Amino acid sequence: MTYSFETLWRELRERCAALGDELVLVTPGSERPFVVVSTDDDRIVVAYHGVTVQADDRGDERVLWRNGFDVLYRRLTDDGETLTVSSSPPGVEPYVAVLSLSSRFAVDGDTIVAVAADEGATDEGETTRTGHSEADELQSTFVRPAWEVRSTPERVHDDALLLADALERYDLRSRDVESLSTDDLVNLYVLLSDVGSEADRLRRAAGEALQDRLGPDDRVHGQFGSVTRTRRSRRRVKAAEDVFAALDAEGIPREWVLGVDTDRLDVVLSVTELEESAVYDVEEQVYVQKTGVEEAEKQSRLRGLKERLADLDDEEAADLHAEIEGLEERIEEVLAPS
Repeated sequence: MTYSFETLWRELRERCAALGDELVLVTPGSERPFVVVSTDDDRIVVAYHGVTVQADDRGDERVLWRNGFDVLYRRLTDDGETLTVSSSPPGVEPYVAVLSLSSRFAVDGDTIVAVAADEGATDEGETTRTGHSEADELQSTFVRPAWEVRSTPERVHDDALLLADALERYDLRSRDVESLSTDDLVNLYVLLSDVGSEADRLRRAAGEALQDRLGPDDRVHGQFGSVTRTRRSRRRVKAAEDVFAALDAEGIPREWVLGVDTDRLDVVLSVTELEESAVYDVEEQVYVQKTGVEEAEKQSRLRGLKERLADLDDEEAADLHAEIEGLEERIEEVLAPS
């Protein structure tokens, strides 16, 4: 029995629903993550707002129209064409990602092609791969765990939340780091490292955004501090022939700048019996290095924390907000010019 577009459309809507909260799609070329917000008779609504969508903030929404999928379907089936994934226009990328959820289409290298009708679903909505749930069938190249494709701000937020929880549990306000158990020290070190790495990436991004807003002598004040635009120069030696030409032009002997080339010296050490200690003063430094992160454990702990926060009583949350607002008002009064 043939596989009609009606069957494809029904299958795509079902498999979009099967993504749930744990899986997202990424665009083929840019690998930009997006979530399915809703599906309707004539459309699938997606959002590029990180990998999570709040009910009142759906971010950068995009409507994928049923007719668009129909066009792709007919090109790939009736016309027998293939679609090059890497060269898909930006507007077509999300269509390709969603289309790849179907059992009727497959990504072969850099192309998406239609598979034989008896290998996929029929008009009754059955598949040859029985005994699996819809989620089990989501084998698309463009499906990713939501946890793995979080944006940098999301990672900073999640790791900071985990770190705050760890600091609270370890009660470092009343005792020293040395009093922690080895396991707790490892956990603390890994979380501090993760927060530091992601926060530094976000710091650099914020700095680049600020550069265009600050003049050479500007000093901008914010609630938590101030920033200014600073210039720093880094030197890199030009090619040897350029350096020698400049020295010769000024009558400076080349011998004044000639010295040991460490790269060549390392080659000599590797191919001869010359001892490293004969040509280098070696100073060893012992330090702790993070060699792995238990992402599943972090995800599980974070899920529990978010559930606890979500379960906060509305009255308690309102009281907390009132306290924060009161504190902000008092700070503004103190800082206000007399």
